[in-house]
Amino acid sequence: MDVVNTSQAEAWNGYEGEHWAGHHDRYDAVNNGFNEALLGAAAIGPRDRVLDLGCGNGHVTRLAARRAPLGDALGVDLSAPMLARARSLAGQEGVPNVAFEQGDAQVHPFPDSAFDAAISRFGIMFFADPVAAFGNVRRALRDGGRLAFLSMALLAGTDLGTVFAAIAPRPAAVTGHSGPLSLSDPDHVQEVLGAAGFRDVSCRTVHADQVWGRDAADAAEFLAGWGPVRHNLGDGPELRTTITDAMRPFEHDGAVRLRGTALLVQARS
Repeated sequence: MDVVNTSQAEAWNGYEGEHWAGHHDRYDAVNNGFNEALLGAAAIGPRDRVLDLGCGNGHVTRLAARRAPLGDALGVDLSAPMLARARSLAGQEGVPNVAFEQGDAQVHPFPDSAFDAAISRFGIMFFADPVAAFGNVRRALRDGGRLAFLSMALLAGTDLGTVFAAIAPRPAAVTGHSGPLSLSDPDHVQEVLGAAGFRDVSCRTVHADQVWGRDAADAAEFLAGWGPVRHNLGDGPELRTTITDAMRPFEHDGAVRLRGTALLVQARS
């Protein structure tokens, strides 16, 4: 496997990847509300070949494959633990037209013009060189192929931003402008995709309900284990208490529910 993003490869094949693989259902509960917006933007047809970038545990890859019963879906990710989970779940669910490969999408040797659509649910914010990465993705798409992805939106004014403001003096120091928030600015996204050769680039904000846990303490335990939080803020009981207090206003209907905000990006090759 060719890798240029070595720090991310270490993280996703270490603690971060193990946490996501071990809590795949929890992460899907947080992010599943965005699936319809993403898949609708990708306009997947029954014969399409779909590339899922940073596919993780493969939930979106499997959904895409079901929308293309006469085509197929390929999920690519750096993380061996998450890909193992993805393959296991695809087998359990009986999705035959899906495959998963370990690779760094920035340099992965995709065949030229092989895919009709490329998608990602929060898996494309970590490229070492985003212009080179998206250029590689564009090469893998047929002429006029579709790109649709979700990235984290700026935290200010969001429910998650409220939680982070309570637990960290500078929330961006936890999430990092070179990490989860690297594609949160629409102007920057337009610049990156344009430089990578994409056209008809559009960005819009979308919202979805996110379930973070059964109650505030359960949600705090989960969020405290998320890689950026654990790496930047440590792993002590005081942090869990602070997160629990921040999550408590969002307890209702038997769960902790935040109104999630994301950036939905569409473009053509």
